[in-house]
Amino acid sequence: MYATADQSQPRAMPFRAPTVRLALKPVSPSGGRAELDGAWWPRSHDLTPELSALADVLDPLWGRITRIAVDPGRWPVIPRRIHVNGRVVKVDWFTSGQDPHKIMLLSSTSGRWDLLVVPPETGAPAAARLMSAASAGTGPAPTATALMAAEQAEQVDTLPLSDEPGPGHPERPVPAG
Repeated sequence: MYATADQSQPRAMPFRAPTVRLALKPVSPSGGRAELDGAWWPRSHDLTPELSALADVLDPLWGRITRIAVDPGRWPVIPRRIHVNGRVVKVDWFTSGQDPHKIMLLSSTSGRWDLLVVPPETGAPAAARLMSAASAGTGPAPTATALMAAEQAEQVDTLPLSDEPGPGHPERPVPAG
């Protein structure tokens, strides 16, 4: 009697890199409500796959995500529902009273979570600064709009100064002195 060994080669399992760019604040021992719980940098303005990927990641961390609210001025199309880990989650939008640079996620077990939304077209250095600031566990809690305004001011301050306007040199006053 002959024993036969399995001669098949091990199969390569495809590796799927995480598609969600996310930075979360450390859990606060005081349990106090922060202005922001972190930041999310979606890859596109296609909200259906972006929200599904985000909620798929957060659902096991924060508890069952039951509802998501976004600013309609930031997204060309807002789905009414998305699929999250094999179930349907309702998506709403807000028109007032909410920071337009924020997304709100509601969990049936752990309450409300707010994330700064870094626009998809944001460059990597600016996105890294914004995500770091939104997820910092220390210091005053800035609003999403305050973080975006500070980043825009930073971008203006880093433009090259020139006496001559032209490509790459927008018209800007040259400091005296």
